[in-house]
Amino acid sequence: MPNRSAHSGPNQTELPLPAPSFASVPMAALIAVLAWLAFVAQSDITIGRMLVRGLSVIDGIERLSSYLTNLTMLAVAISFSCVAMRVRFAPARFFRKSTVLTAVVVYVVFVGVAYNTLLRHLWTPSGYRALLNELMHTVIPLLCALYWLLFVPRFHLLLRDSLFWLVYPLCYLLITFWRGSETDFYPYPFIDVGALGYERVLINSLSLLFGFFLLMAVFIAINHRRPRPTPAADPFQQPDGNVSSTLR
Repeated sequence: MPNRSAHSGPNQTELPLPAPSFASVPMAALIAVLAWLAFVAQSDITIGRMLVRGLSVIDGIERLSSYLTNLTMLAVAISFSCVAMRVRFAPARFFRKSTVLTAVVVYVVFVGVAYNTLLRHLWTPSGYRALLNELMHTVIPLLCALYWLLFVPRFHLLLRDSLFWLVYPLCYLLITFWRGSETDFYPYPFIDVGALGYERVLINSLSLLFGFFLLMAVFIAINHRRPRPTPAADPFQQPDGNVSSTLR
């Protein structure tokens, strides 16, 4: 019976590759650990602050999920955990696909760029908060981009895949505006409808989406300029394309 590799199909490459470099898995594990630590630490800060105000844990979770940084950090933690641990059940294999991991990397790099260009000047945290802030907005985005450049091979990208990447930021904006209409809370000043009005917020949102689209285009262009990967030899593959009898 023909061997159906997990890497069959032009768009289904799963990470890490069958023969990764020595640093591939440890680096994925490092990113996963840092992302989990950052997410847990930020969760503790946000939920704790809401409890001090007399609100509930549910209110804290709602506030935590209002910020794109926190949601993206969770996506990074899950994706790189699946890669590092080589988890093979269906949802984990989804996060290990090169197209999906690339989307997650684009998201977290966008978060880093947006924060450092639009928000850094608005507050100056100190101590533990400063360390956490740099971890989430600088260190982890840079590590993810470096991992992508070093260890994610060229892959075939269909138009529907690149358009699918836009679902996350679009859904985030729509849910944020809906929440804001109900609670009058907007997590970022450039999408604060109460302060800026719908017209200005719409312009700002379209500008952010355009910036995200440009960043996405950069990653796609780099991907297409890479050499095509050479398929790794399967030690269990027989010359006639059948799986070795040792696996039957």
